[in-house]
Amino acid sequence: MAPKPERLFKIAADNRRARYHYEIGEVFEAGIMLVGTEVKALRTGKATIAESYASVDRDGAVYLINATIPEYNQGNRFNHEPKRHRKLLLHAKEIAKLAHGVERDGMTIVPLKVYFNDQGRAKIEIALAKGKQLHDKRETEKARDWNREKSRLLKEKN
Repeated sequence: MAPKPERLFKIAADNRRARYHYEIGEVFEAGIMLVGTEVKALRTGKATIAESYASVDRDGAVYLINATIPEYNQGNRFNHEPKRHRKLLLHAKEIAKLAHGVERDGMTIVPLKVYFNDQGRAKIEIALAKGKQLHDKRETEKARDWNREKSRLLKEKN
């Protein structure tokens, strides 16, 4: 059987600090309900999800809160609100897992990246995450520095 070709997608926004501040658990891929000008603004690559999070509503829907998609320049009067709540499209079992993790385990739903898939649809990668303590962040930093130094030493040796 031939190997599958690697999926190509364009990253619109990335939350690089999430892996530093949180210990990432299970990762989910979700669709985002957007209006027309939001899609065009996302394609420019100026969106930020660094200070955003997701929340499960009482009616069983998941919303992305505090994500900034700037107004589209040519949007005219049809422009969107930059920080509005956006509904995420997930299966019922995935929503139940997220709700259970937040309510009982004290975890947070953190967005990792927003991208366009092969069909040109906007998707978001979210994860159940637990906040790191200061000493955990220091250990992560030490491990990263040691791996960098180790690769440098091996490179010099060869």
